[in-house]
Amino acid sequence: MAESRVEVRRSKRRTRTVTAYRDGDTLVVLIPARLSKAEEAHWVAEMQRKLLKGEPRKLPSTKQSDETLLRRCAELSAKHLRGLAMPKSVRWVPPMRTRWASCTPGDGTIRVSEHLRSVPGWVLDYVLVHELAHLLVPAHNAKFWELVREYPRTERAIGYLEGLSAAAGLGVVAED
Repeated sequence: MAESRVEVRRSKRRTRTVTAYRDGDTLVVLIPARLSKAEEAHWVAEMQRKLLKGEPRKLPSTKQSDETLLRRCAELSAKHLRGLAMPKSVRWVPPMRTRWASCTPGDGTIRVSEHLRSVPGWVLDYVLVHELAHLLVPAHNAKFWELVREYPRTERAIGYLEGLSAAAGLGVVAED
């Protein structure tokens, strides 16, 4: 697994559930305080397995080049937008203060915030589909959202981005 570190957090208030999430390259596992070291080891291994299983195979990681982003947009457009949205360029840009990405329909360019370099591939795919839809419908109207929702993990990705923004104190809005 890609984590270089595992952090176990025990809680007296947590009585039965075990959860885990990624924080950068660290796997954080939340467990009840009463668990033994053997139970802790079991749950750390189980959470690593579940997180790995739940993550789709990514493109050569989300730390990809601008060219890879452009190729991914072509794949996503073909799969979810009937190949109708084709950007002229897609590139990583320094972190934006109020957006995850932006699109200029007039010149067919998409810019993706470097904040997204560490998100799961399915979240980046949602952002790319969102921006591709803007090439076809510039406004956030019903037709635009109909196109975006062709991507099956839209709602889940929006929730992920809202949580990421809140946890990091970014104030970035997922739907703009």
